[in-house]
Amino acid sequence: MLRTGRVGLAGMMAAGLVLGAVTAPAQAVPRSGWSGPSAISAASVASAPAFARGFHEDPTALVNPFVGTGRGGRWVGRIDTFPGATVPFGMVQWSPDTPSRPDGGGYAYGDSAVRGFSLTHLSGPGCPIAGDVPVLPLAGGAPARPAAATVPLDHRRETARPGYYAVTAAGVRTELSATTHTGSARFTYPRGASSGVLLVDAAGGATATSGALVRAVGDRELIGQVTSGHFCGAPHATTLHFAFRSDRPFRTALWPATRHGAAPGATLTFDTRRDPFVRLQVGLSYVDAAGAEANLQAEASSWDVHAVAGRAREDWRRALDAIRVDGGSRARRATFYTALYHSLLHPATFSDADGRYRGFDGQVHQVPAGHVQYADVSGWDVYRCQIPLLAWLFPGRADDLANSLLADADQGGWLPKWPYADGYTGVMNGDPSDAVLAEIQALGDQGFDAGHALQLMVHGAEDLGDPPGQGWYVERPGEARYLQLGYVPNDHTDSTSHVHNGASTTLEYAVADFAISRLAASVGDTDTAGRFRDRSRNWHNLFDPATGYLRPRDGSGAFPPGPALDLHDGRAQDGFQEGNAAQYLWMVPHDLPALVDSLGGAGRANSRLDAYFTRLNAGPGEPYHWQGNEPGFGTPWLYDSTGRPDRTQTVVRAILDQLFADTPDGEPGNDDLGAMSSWYVWAALGLYPQTPGTPTLALSTPLFPRAVVHRGGRADLTITTHGSGPHIAALTRDGSPSHSTWTDALATDRLDYTLTTDRTPSWGTDSSDAPPAYP
Repeated sequence: MLRTGRVGLAGMMAAGLVLGAVTAPAQAVPRSGWSGPSAISAASVASAPAFARGFHEDPTALVNPFVGTGRGGRWVGRIDTFPGATVPFGMVQWSPDTPSRPDGGGYAYGDSAVRGFSLTHLSGPGCPIAGDVPVLPLAGGAPARPAAATVPLDHRRETARPGYYAVTAAGVRTELSATTHTGSARFTYPRGASSGVLLVDAAGGATATSGALVRAVGDRELIGQVTSGHFCGAPHATTLHFAFRSDRPFRTALWPATRHGAAPGATLTFDTRRDPFVRLQVGLSYVDAAGAEANLQAEASSWDVHAVAGRAREDWRRALDAIRVDGGSRARRATFYTALYHSLLHPATFSDADGRYRGFDGQVHQVPAGHVQYADVSGWDVYRCQIPLLAWLFPGRADDLANSLLADADQGGWLPKWPYADGYTGVMNGDPSDAVLAEIQALGDQGFDAGHALQLMVHGAEDLGDPPGQGWYVERPGEARYLQLGYVPNDHTDSTSHVHNGASTTLEYAVADFAISRLAASVGDTDTAGRFRDRSRNWHNLFDPATGYLRPRDGSGAFPPGPALDLHDGRAQDGFQEGNAAQYLWMVPHDLPALVDSLGGAGRANSRLDAYFTRLNAGPGEPYHWQGNEPGFGTPWLYDSTGRPDRTQTVVRAILDQLFADTPDGEPGNDDLGAMSSWYVWAALGLYPQTPGTPTLALSTPLFPRAVVHRGGRADLTITTHGSGPHIAALTRDGSPSHSTWTDALATDRLDYTLTTDRTPSWGTDSSDAPPAYP
């Protein structure tokens, strides 16, 4: 099993930092090859970006979609990814669900059965969602209770690669692939069987459903819809429309109607005596039934699942070619490209092929030709790593994401925290859309209306009297008192927290205010920039000089009685969302020099960091690092600001090697729609987007001898290493020697490192070498 993360900084230093070894997984991982076309065509290679030529390894062959289908340790449980078929940022994720049905992903590697292959999934959220309209092929007759049917799961007969999934279960071979809006399947029933059965369960989603119905159209098509949602208990639900069509006729038996008179499922029976193959296509739409049919017409051009899978693989190859790495072990390259793959699953396409989509006002809207409305943006989780990566690599998609958030706000009244489909969820605390928009502006191509974005950001932060979104949603709960007191008193609880979280909410609002200041500065609004930069210093109001921690305060300004670290095993501390005062102390990414000064200077900050990194994945109830949760993502990089970049290099390398692997258990926490995976991508490149809304990248040791990053619309960034070891002995940036522990994501084209096994006392240790402050 994956190591628990109890080896910390002291142990690593004493041992000389043993690198590269990861404990063998307890479960064998299917690595069977691609089941579609055996090679990339010459035309495809010729059309690949020039930077990718010279790299001879197909990155899609390195991706293991089973990574994350296991468990992430005691504090997280299941990681919740899914192994099924999809394309980058697709609407369709056709993937198996197992009986224990992990949140969002639906598939647990440790389960021994499959309950269906559903059409929608989210990769690694912390609440149940999606899993809409599972289908299940069976040989022989229909079961008496079709919604409860399962088939055995044998991993030896299972294959997954980008854009393709297959398994043989109970005698039936299921093969799945996808386009952006459609799915393609081939079911191979046992030869000689008189009939093959396919169960379609419209009411079989992961959350409570309503309005689930199906109806047959002739003997080759089944259409229907289902309303579901309520992510993490949110009020909103959305309606999904679907249209199945088969390449051969079937008999339809509708399941008993609900009390509303609708049939929630159907049993389709095919004559398989002479032909064991049944091919199926499905189109989805969140607009209407006509949209599902139109998406089928637009994209389902072949009944050959292998041809569809070949095109999906090419889509993934082009996406993964955005970063090319060379050298190192195959296991490391597989872990890297699997992490990049998981980073590019979401946000999901929400508009139809014709550009129609249903908005936050319940009306049908239209995006301009060539653009996409996106949904499912895990704001609190992804603003730290995944959104900067998206903006850096795919600025056009990032522009569409920004415009999607702006449209949500125009229709619903407020920027969303965690939009799912066409509704608010209010999940997690803070105001992450501010950071998302500022990061797209800072790292992308500035292809969205930043002025309008600023208006909406300021509206969310200061206009408190407008009606809530969709009748209940408030963008910044507690904001009136935040403006009055400079902090959110610790009587605040949001929809997903079981404790008060005034302290963590204050810290998140300070980050959001900094992001507003950065976007305001980028459009020349100096007054707004100054006002929100001042407000972003509100984290100071939590600092308790008596204890040296950031602590919650009540409405009268008092800190709670008792110790600053009132910790309980496995539980978040009161005042903090999913964490404690030791972990949130460092979550001031926009004002690190001031934080270090408050702690008594770099020496004292380093001593506290050394103690903090005694453990690397300690969970919410211990005063140590918790890599499996987002507030700690930036903490390993803080030594770059305290004169000890060698310790950033030590800690980051240990996390990469000890807590990530090419196994089902190979992530330290929920993937959270690419949040965890994108951290790995950045760290493996030796980079981290430290300060939201800026192009500042903190530096560590790259994992590979060579990497080439294709930045959309800009020159490539080439990263090379010479020598061996975890520490940086010297660095040249664009040909000039550099001691800086940071670089500019947009203004750097080449980084060449010389590595050593020992710490280099002179590199990056001067105060002038640290990442910039933003006064």
